[in-house]
Amino acid sequence: MDFPQEVLFPQKTIFRKGAASEISRECLEFGSRGLIIHGRSLEKNKKKEEILNQFPAAAKVKTFCRVSGEPTLDEIIRVIETAKIVKAEWIIGIGGGSVLDLAKAAAGLFNAKERPAFYQEGGELKEKGIPFIAVPTTAGSGSEATINSVIINKQKGVKLSLRNKSFLARKVILDGQLLKSLPFLAMSYAAMDAFVQGYESFISKNATWFSETFALKAIKLINQNILPACESKTEESLSSLLLGSYFAGIAFSCSRLGVIHGIAHSLGSLYDLAHGLICSVCFVPSIKINKAAMGKKYEIMSNAVGMDFLERIEMLLAAFKIASPFKERELRDKTKIVQTTLKSGSTAANPKQINAVDVEFMLKEIF
Repeated sequence: MDFPQEVLFPQKTIFRKGAASEISRECLEFGSRGLIIHGRSLEKNKKKEEILNQFPAAAKVKTFCRVSGEPTLDEIIRVIETAKIVKAEWIIGIGGGSVLDLAKAAAGLFNAKERPAFYQEGGELKEKGIPFIAVPTTAGSGSEATINSVIINKQKGVKLSLRNKSFLARKVILDGQLLKSLPFLAMSYAAMDAFVQGYESFISKNATWFSETFALKAIKLINQNILPACESKTEESLSSLLLGSYFAGIAFSCSRLGVIHGIAHSLGSLYDLAHGLICSVCFVPSIKINKAAMGKKYEIMSNAVGMDFLERIEMLLAAFKIASPFKERELRDKTKIVQTTLKSGSTAANPKQINAVDVEFMLKEIF
C-alpha cells in the first residue's frame, strides 16, 4: 500500500489568530519551570515582555536569546546548561527555523549522557528528553513539524541533522500575527525555503500519496500567498503562508527532500548566508536537473501555480530581487562540497540520481 511506513505528527497543533496569547497555558501543562528560546526580533517588537507577562509570578521561566547565524553543537550545550539552572520541565522555541532547531535539540538531549556531537554522528539516544513546544515566527523551515534539527559542527566544518523521534514537538502554535514584524527580505527567504520544501517533497523518490497530498497543498498555499504576505502582510495571507510551511514540514518529514537541501547544507557550513537564500538560488538549477525525472509531476505543479513552474519560480525570484550571493565569491572546497552533497540523505531522495556532474552544474549556475 502506498503509505509511509511511519507517520509522526505533533501531539497538538493550535492554528488561529491570537494563539500566541495561549503560550503560557500550553507550557504550564508540562510544569511551572521552563526555558524560552527566541531570536532578537522578539525583543525588538516587545513580544518577549508580553509572553513573559502571561506566566504567573510563581512560575520559574528563563529566556535564552539567539544572536545570529545557524545553531551549533556548542550552542546546544549552552542552552541545556541554562535550562538546567531553572530545572526546566519544558523548552519552547519562539522564532525562525534556527531557533526551533536549537530548542528542539536542547529539549531532546536535555538528559542525554553524551555530548551532542555523539548523536549527530549516529550515536543512540537512550535517555528521554523534556517536552518541546514550537512557535514559528517565520513561514519557512517547517521545523515545527519534523523530528530533526539541522546543526553546524564547527570543529568539522559540516552542517548535519540531529534526528530522533522523541524530538517531535509536543505542541505547535501557529499564529500568523507573529509574522507581521518580519522584515521583507527575511520573510521572502523563509517563504522561498518553504516553497523549495514543498517542491522537493512532492518530487522526492520517497514520495507517497500521503506526502504528495500535503506537499501539493503546501505548494498551492505558498504560491497563492507568498507575494501578498511579503508585500502587504494581510492577516489571511500570513496565516495561509504559515500553514503552507507547516504542511511542507509534514510532507518532507515523510519523504525527505532533494539535492537543493543536500547542497545547501554543504554551502551553509562554508558561507555565512541565510539558508533560505541559498535554497532560493539553487531552485532553478534543481528544476533544470530534475525536469525529465519528474514525469507528470512537473505538469501537476505547473497547474497548481497557474503557469509553467520554472517560469513561476523565476518570476518570484525577480519579484523578491533574489540574485545569487555567490557570484562575487570564491568557490572554496569544491571537492568537499561535491562529496558532502552526494553523501547527503536529502540528495539520496532526489528523483534523479545525482552525480558529481550534476553538483558541478549547480555550482556553475550559482557561482
